[in-house]
Amino acid sequence: MSAATDAAAALGIAHKVLRHGPAGSVAEAAAAQGVEVRDLVKSLVVRRASGDYLFVLVPGDRQISWPKLRALLGVNRLSMPDAATAKEVTGYERGTITPFGSLRPWPVVADERTSGRTINLGAGERGVGLQVDADEAVVSLGGTFADVTDEA
Repeated sequence: MSAATDAAAALGIAHKVLRHGPAGSVAEAAAAQGVEVRDLVKSLVVRRASGDYLFVLVPGDRQISWPKLRALLGVNRLSMPDAATAKEVTGYERGTITPFGSLRPWPVVADERTSGRTINLGAGERGVGLQVDADEAVVSLGGTFADVTDEA
């Protein structure tokens, strides 16, 4: 088990661990996990200010809308940390990042299109996915749903 699966279990979230091996893209990972690309959700780390981050959960077929996210958070500037910083603040390498079991419980904003769906997130290690009910997961993580993406 990983920190991510342990954290999901500790929160009492029903989940399924999907071991699928390496994938070179979101589309490959979705195919390997047997789900639609929109249900393979990217956990992106966004820097709000020095030492202040959040997770943004983005469907695989969409991308962050920076204007929408800035408006939601009431800030003028956001950025994506480099890979080393993302690992430092979450404990996970890019491509494996998940809000479950992160080194710190950063706030979670999930795109509203994930609500009511079963989604697959990273599970903290390469080639492994964590399938969860989006509503149950976001509520358990103290997160919120909002319109924060655009078509990719």
